[in-house]
Amino acid sequence: MEDSKEADPDGRQTSHGPMMESARNGAKVGEPLEGTIAGRMVVALRDDIVSMGLKPGDVISESDIAARYGVSRQPVREAFIRLAQQGLLLIRPKRATVVKKISPDGVRQSRFIRESIEVEIIRRVATDPGPDVADVLARLIADQEVASEAKDSRGFHQLDELFHRTLARLAGVEYAWQLIDDHKMQLDRVRYLTLGVSSTQRAIAEHRIIAEAVVKGDVAAAEAAMRAHLGRAEVLLSQTIEDFPDYFE
Repeated sequence: MEDSKEADPDGRQTSHGPMMESARNGAKVGEPLEGTIAGRMVVALRDDIVSMGLKPGDVISESDIAARYGVSRQPVREAFIRLAQQGLLLIRPKRATVVKKISPDGVRQSRFIRESIEVEIIRRVATDPGPDVADVLARLIADQEVASEAKDSRGFHQLDELFHRTLARLAGVEYAWQLIDDHKMQLDRVRYLTLGVSSTQRAIAEHRIIAEAVVKGDVAAAEAAMRAHLGRAEVLLSQTIEDFPDYFE
């Protein structure tokens, strides 16, 4: 998790190049549209909404999005429906489609789901840390340092995600991360709005505490560190509502 008032939602490149790269990675595991153009559109547009390329309240249209990605309107329509079901878009018949504002209640529910699962994940990893755990986590944190120093907010966010997903893999329950990923979109929107150098450094420090507890096999300390790390979501939410009131319901 990250904090700090610094955010650069306007500084992100919004041309379709980087987003199409995201789309080429395919849909999330378990999505019925996986492997289809519509599925890739879901992934790319969801990434753009979460990372504030498309901001709360922005008006979008099937024709504009289809032109941006060079696809027909049918897969865009299917993607819009899926994103509406996920609470990211508001589709108004015969009127413009709007990027939904962030739901504070949705953020709190996302945090509850994530913490419930990740605390169990970290407990499993710390109970029986393998011989490679220390090196794996150290490399991930080193990469985060590089992204933070480069002020690469997008890159840091991806590495932050990788750290937590790797913990799930080390626990032998990587699919659990997919469950988290499917329910944390509202929380991620808040996190992107709070990205900054001070926030990334704090996240890195917290990751180090978690990693050290895991390597030592200190289950209680690892669990406490993870709860503290994820529990800051409420602070971030309050801060972000104050800084960006127009982005919230």
